Amino acid sequence: MFPISEWYILPAAFLLDLLVGDPAFIPHPICWMGNLISKSEAFFRRLKVPTVVSGGLFTVCMVAVVWAVATAVMAVASYVHADLARVVEILMIWFAISTRSLKKAALAVSDALRMGGLEAARAKVGMIVGRDTSQLDERGVLKAAVETVAENLVDGVISPLFFAALGGAPLAMTYKMVNTLDSMVGYRNETYIAFGKVSARLDDVVNFIPARLSVFCVAAANYGIARRWKEILRAAFRDGRNHLSPNAGYPEASFAEALEVTMGGPSVYFGKVVDKDYICEEYKENPYVPATVESACRLMVWSAAVSLFGAMTLAHLMNMVA
Repeated sequence: MFPISEWYILPAAFLLDLLVGDPAFIPHPICWMGNLISKSEAFFRRLKVPTVVSGGLFTVCMVAVVWAVATAVMAVASYVHADLARVVEILMIWFAISTRSLKKAALAVSDALRMGGLEAARAKVGMIVGRDTSQLDERGVLKAAVETVAENLVDGVISPLFFAALGGAPLAMTYKMVNTLDSMVGYRNETYIAFGKVSARLDDVVNFIPARLSVFCVAAANYGIARRWKEILRAAFRDGRNHLSPNAGYPEASFAEALEVTMGGPSVYFGKVVDKDYICEEYKENPYVPATVESACRLMVWSAAVSLFGAMTLAHLMNMVA
């Protein structure tokens, strides 16, 4: 285990992501993880075992490889010099967080709608969601973008910080492999319903606590904007279960109440209509406009900042125990 070595590690990584994001000229570990998953899948599918079992072995091996590599990198850096280890630690956690890229991707949707029209906006939102966007109207496009911002607050910020606080950069990197596996093979379609089952369930497990912590982060962040934290808590724990995912409904309900919009409802995935319950249905008549996406991004950034302070506190407690 490599607990956070200094108090400034987490804020330094967070600020790097917020200010710089994911520069294209720097090789990103998540891309390496994606390549590893793509190149390894066929081998595990050829194993003479039930598909669920081969998928489970695949998941375990992918996660173990990332944990081992990240731990080895930290060990080597620590052996060379403590300062080098701190730099590597900051860089790894920076790569695990995606506040700026999430904000950029969501704002690209609202900007496309303003400047390029509905077709351009459909194309942009199709890059960040798994549903079919070809038939979405303006409201559907904006709603999809806001839902993505809410859900990915957990995947892209709160969970990486939470696991970094628990087990340092290696655990943050390991979490990102779990999340990447879910995004690549955790689908409920014919191809992955069995092979990706373990990956999807593991992602549900690791995000269980961070997803529920997100409610309090959003409530605290929104308190400084509109002082409606009680309403957010009430809506989140009332409608948080109105989602096919055991976790995604909680941040979505928090954002829906804060923004006074409705989320959920029927969506098309892989050519099939999936009926989902509505979240905060009382706001069903309220419109989505490009400014809604901008408000969601602003709330996401402030919620991420709240989660940073929570993670710093947790890291301090872990160091006291260690």
